[in-house]
Amino acid sequence: MDVDVLTGERRRWCLAVVVALAALLLLGSGLTSSSLAQSPGRAGPTEGPPESDEPATSDSDGVPNAPPSVGTRVPLSYFGPMASEVDRRLVGPVQLLRSGELSRRRTTIELPLYEGHLKDGRNFWYILTDTDDERNAESLGLNFSSKLTYADIDRGVREGRLTKNDGLVVESGAVDFSPERQLVPGPRSKPFPPRVGNPGSVGDAAYTPFVRIANAGQHVYNAPVVAFDVSAKDLSACKGKVNHRLAHDRVTRICPTAEGGGTVTVKTTPIFSFAKPAVYISMEASDRVTATLDNATFAPAIGDVPVGGDDSAFSAVERLFPIINGPRGKDNPQRQGLNSALLDKLAPLHVIGGLPTVALDYSPLWDLNLGQWTKRAIRRGYRSRMIDEFQLLNMVRLGHITGPDGKPFGSTGINVNCPIVFRFL
Repeated sequence: MDVDVLTGERRRWCLAVVVALAALLLLGSGLTSSSLAQSPGRAGPTEGPPESDEPATSDSDGVPNAPPSVGTRVPLSYFGPMASEVDRRLVGPVQLLRSGELSRRRTTIELPLYEGHLKDGRNFWYILTDTDDERNAESLGLNFSSKLTYADIDRGVREGRLTKNDGLVVESGAVDFSPERQLVPGPRSKPFPPRVGNPGSVGDAAYTPFVRIANAGQHVYNAPVVAFDVSAKDLSACKGKVNHRLAHDRVTRICPTAEGGGTVTVKTTPIFSFAKPAVYISMEASDRVTATLDNATFAPAIGDVPVGGDDSAFSAVERLFPIINGPRGKDNPQRQGLNSALLDKLAPLHVIGGLPTVALDYSPLWDLNLGQWTKRAIRRGYRSRMIDEFQLLNMVRLGHITGPDGKPFGSTGINVNCPIVFRFL
């Protein structure tokens, strides 16, 4: 066999070994199923208990709790700062969406709340998370995503203008937050796909969170709507008793002001990117069932953005890798997947592609690539928690993970808007 081929294979196996070792280190650090965030929103099969004012337990914050002093003879105070405090690209915790305050105990982030208007006069309340304007991203504490420039395909991006009296004004795009979220799993042997999946909020045909501001450099901003056509007085839930018939299912507190500002607290979702535990906020999905699973808004318009191109020229998306049938069990440190989320009522722990400080290709718009472990891989004991894109893709290459029901692995054609918030390692 050609020497270059052997070298390539050796490199791939070395990568697999390194990723496996990283997984063991993460498991040893306390990042287990019990230490990861549970789903927010109304009561339902994938949700944990609602957030209360009681202090969270030390294992509920979704981050590794073990200090570097474990196993040593010296106290924690003898250790220096995390490397990420010197260089954000190095190992350690980094807040990526810096416009708000992260609660690591509650796995929520409190963000500035903005009021905008449609041309017909109806108001909407929104947050800002990402932009393709790099300098303004830095000054506002938003995520920079150059890929958002290419999301302006068909209905993918709305046009907006900044005005003197009404702030951001867009032509159209309404969201109905009144539906009751309904999620009923399939049979225990095959809970996914669910028998019923009706999202708690639905955007109309024109709604997309992505807005190009015509009189602000033509830059695109990710501006998810969290409430629509409601006054500050009626929406206000500063103490946390949110009316989810008026607000997004991921909102745990909302405190608008009559002047059009305020704050909103949003529940995060734990994920893995290149073996690094992180959290993002699931805001919209182009598919009804996916929106229901994510406690997100069903926004079919974002499905107009092309998928399948990943990091190629003019691609607006990055890839997301949910697993259908990963290991189950609330106390199983290998737990992962949609079946587990539906039966164990815990987060599915998806693998995602690049995020800021780790890669150059970050986008809040994720192209959903759904995977399923084969029966043969399960019989051989290969099934385990995936925490790295290339680890997972190697399992696809070897035939251990396929698309649903043995179909070819690849894009499902579903887009989700999930802005990154925090990287823990």
